[in-house]
Amino acid sequence: MSKRRWKYVQPTSLRQAAELCKEHARTELNKSVERIATEAGLVDHWVLYKYLQNGRMPLSLLRPFERACGINLITRWVASSDSKLLLPFPTGRSATSQDIQVLQELLNQATGLLLSFYAKRSEAEATIAALHNALEELAWHRKNVQQHATPQLDLGEQP
Repeated sequence: MSKRRWKYVQPTSLRQAAELCKEHARTELNKSVERIATEAGLVDHWVLYKYLQNGRMPLSLLRPFERACGINLITRWVASSDSKLLLPFPTGRSATSQDIQVLQELLNQATGLLLSFYAKRSEAEATIAALHNALEELAWHRKNVQQHATPQLDLGEQP
């Protein structure tokens, strides 16, 4: 089984986004639900289970939960559910050949799924996710090219 590429995961519901955050913390950071709850500032991990079960997490807990899990899938779902794209701040650094290959891979995948969707009317969710990922990557490169004239300090990856 291949390793999941978390940067390109697109949840389709709020509950799925929360579950995927928990799965990311478990698989990538080796954190239990008890540890996530502690780092998010909850007194009892059963409260976190309740929030995950019904998908009704208080907004004040959202950022601490995502930071404890190491990924912002709930924030990304909220933005995409309102037809918005989220991009990391481009620093204006020169793109590597690997950056361009990732962009090309995403565009090819999106185009293939789009052709398949229009031919068979299947895999709508996968097509939407692929198009969303390709649009985000293109928008990041657009902003990075704009920012290239005045590069920023690269202070590292922010979760």
